[in-house]
Amino acid sequence: MPDALDFEQPLLELETRIAELQAVEDPSRVRDEILRLEERLARLRQRTYASLTAWQRTQLARHPRRPYMRDWCKLLFDDFLELHGDRLFGDDAAIVGGLARFEGRSIVVIGHQKGRDTREKIARNFGMPHPEGYRKAQRLFELAAKFGKPVVTFIDTPGAYPGIGAEERGQAEAIARNLRLMAGLPIPMIAVVTGEGGSGGALAIGMGNRVLMLEYAVYSVISPEGCAAILWGDAGKAPEAAEVMKTTAPDLLRLGVIDAIVPEPVGGAHRDWDVAAVALRGVLREQLAALAALDADELMAGRYEKFRRIGAFEETGAPRR
Repeated sequence: MPDALDFEQPLLELETRIAELQAVEDPSRVRDEILRLEERLARLRQRTYASLTAWQRTQLARHPRRPYMRDWCKLLFDDFLELHGDRLFGDDAAIVGGLARFEGRSIVVIGHQKGRDTREKIARNFGMPHPEGYRKAQRLFELAAKFGKPVVTFIDTPGAYPGIGAEERGQAEAIARNLRLMAGLPIPMIAVVTGEGGSGGALAIGMGNRVLMLEYAVYSVISPEGCAAILWGDAGKAPEAAEVMKTTAPDLLRLGVIDAIVPEPVGGAHRDWDVAAVALRGVLREQLAALAALDADELMAGRYEKFRRIGAFEETGAPRR
């Protein structure tokens, strides 16, 4: 198991033992032992991933072998043509977008792109866009609206880049402008949280008619480490913060923030990209077909109502004395 997480160590030990037995000169001599261990591994794997904590789900969402934007494009779409630049400042490699075909339908796809090795991580700025990245997304939103093409976005970012240069070039303004633009798009829009959905950096491409989450993805206004540092002055309390923040897909479905959960292979999408893509393809097909039946006014009104409904609170007055 590559890049096993802490809670996966018992699984790794069993997998290693099975591999050792399969490597002996005559595996038939230990066939019964291998079968026994494989059955034990299957039970342990099912039990482990059925009872994940919020922090463990966060670790899975950040797994370095998870599919990223360009991987999803290869798995799901045909004829992907990447478009570069915001026509104002430059090309931000943390946002990838362009034209593609999904089962014969022309669409526009946009998403965050992290890196695999150190060089690519730096080039992609660890998936944290600058303002020009969001303005590139804005340009693609407008292109989609001009030609009546649906938009599918893939969200996987720790958040918008908070550096001085990004702030000087209008990071908050770029995000706000995208939110205003997406609210009025007269086309179907589906947002998929595939890994981390971090704060406004995620929401800046996430105001869809449908918001989907992969089973082990997370979506929040701040990272568990950041929340713990603010509340308790100790980032080491991130596991406790993750529990109370309600950032997991089941929590957010129950709260009405997302519309559906896309199942992942046991162990996470990084264990089997093809199986994860088959599940996501089916949900995208269903949701795009449903949205295609709506006209522009219905799409905009539905999106407005969806985001107005998010959030619930109670007000209580102080007791009279």
